Amino acid sequence: QVQLVESGGGLVQAGGSLRLSCAASGRTFSSYYMGWFRQAPGKEREFVAAVSRYGATANYPDAVKGRFTISRDNAKNTVYLQLNDLKPEDTAVYYCAASIAGPGFRQYEYNYWGQGTQVTVSS
Repeated sequence: QVQLVESGGGLVQAGGSLRLSCAASGRTFSSYYMGWFRQAPGKEREFVAAVSRYGATANYPDAVKGRFTISRDNAKNTVYLQLNDLKPEDTAVYYCAASIAGPGFRQYEYNYWGQGTQVTVSS
């Protein structure tokens, strides 16, 4: 059982940066693959990033590749998402999620979800 709490969102101008954090409660954090998803106003939730259990590999969609970086610190039970060169189209609620299956892009493969943190990028 894992509970996830996101933080670090806010309002930023285009071209700026944010670092999102997701703190997990539970005794087996390193057993989970971790991912980030986002949901923009009026749109469906979409995959943003995922990382393997010990941070060796990461997956990103083309929309964020080269701008976003996912990482994790298992000693702190925390996963991060570094957002660089933000664009207005990045505006969304960002959710972290935990999976026992793998660092995939399909949201139904994730077992636990946080409540989200708002990222707003102004032009």
